[in-house]
Amino acid sequence: MPRRRIATVVDASPPPDGLVPPDTTVWLVTDGKAGDLAPCRGLAEALGLTAEERRIAPRPPFSWLAPRGPADPRERALAPPWPDLAIATGRRAVPALRAIKRRSGNDTFTVFLRDPRIGTRAADLIWVPAHDRLRGPNVIVTEAGPHPVSPARLAAARAHPDPRLAALPSPRIAVLVGGDSRHGRFSEADAARLLAGLERLSEGASLMVTASRRTPAALRAALADLVRRRGGFVWDGGGENPYLAMLALADTIVATGDSANMVVEACAAGVPVQLFEPANVYARHRTLFEALKRHGTVHAFDGRVEALRPKPLDMTLAIAQAVANAYMGHRDALARRTAR
Repeated sequence: MPRRRIATVVDASPPPDGLVPPDTTVWLVTDGKAGDLAPCRGLAEALGLTAEERRIAPRPPFSWLAPRGPADPRERALAPPWPDLAIATGRRAVPALRAIKRRSGNDTFTVFLRDPRIGTRAADLIWVPAHDRLRGPNVIVTEAGPHPVSPARLAAARAHPDPRLAALPSPRIAVLVGGDSRHGRFSEADAARLLAGLERLSEGASLMVTASRRTPAALRAALADLVRRRGGFVWDGGGENPYLAMLALADTIVATGDSANMVVEACAAGVPVQLFEPANVYARHRTLFEALKRHGTVHAFDGRVEALRPKPLDMTLAIAQAVANAYMGHRDALARRTAR
């Protein structure tokens, strides 16, 4: 039986003027879900660090007891040498992050993204979206969270565009489609409403469509049929997903509201964002979306190509700066302790 990979090094191509010393070691601690890895990667990149991804897989009963219980004592991902900085998210990562803090002798500075569900003692520093209730002296609160869709990545994608997308006539509309989640299902009525709007959009624009593994099969097939009839591009799941290239080359973005991460990433692209909200949008996502609408960052999807004014919102660098400030304070405290 092949051994499970527990660590992956991710080169974020750190900028020359990083927010923390370039020799800072950092772990990203998650159970491997894409929605958890994305904000951790985005934060590490904004800090200018090359991160090592530590994927945890606690066994029962430890997985059942998270976030309040102990870490699995046989978790192979939790082994020294301990990092200077550990960034985690996800319910099952809470015990692991606390174990890293304890086993490192409090040397590792720990950061948790989103509400850990056990209060502010879960980490040295916690980021939560404004719609979460957790507050405290070690809690950062912003409307939107960190993500990996950085200005540098977008600029690189525009400088070396995907030829399949660059050949499409303007205006180009990126269509980011999610689907079913533990918070709700993408109903047939939702799919019909989305397809009707995209049909209207396709009359005056080129559609660049990407779906997810959560997209219902019938909706995926209907999207492919729409692009086949109207022209455009649809990612069929083969090869690398041109998701970033779509964001970089889009004149407008349509994103479905089943994924807060996807909507927040779209908001960083610098173009108007139209939000398609399924009927059963998760309550916390709805609160975020209402705030983004008030800010003017997203607009309700109505199937029309309009001259909407872009109002980007990207809090990644601000969150990274807050993390860097707190980490450097921790580093200074360690130096003073060592000098005694």
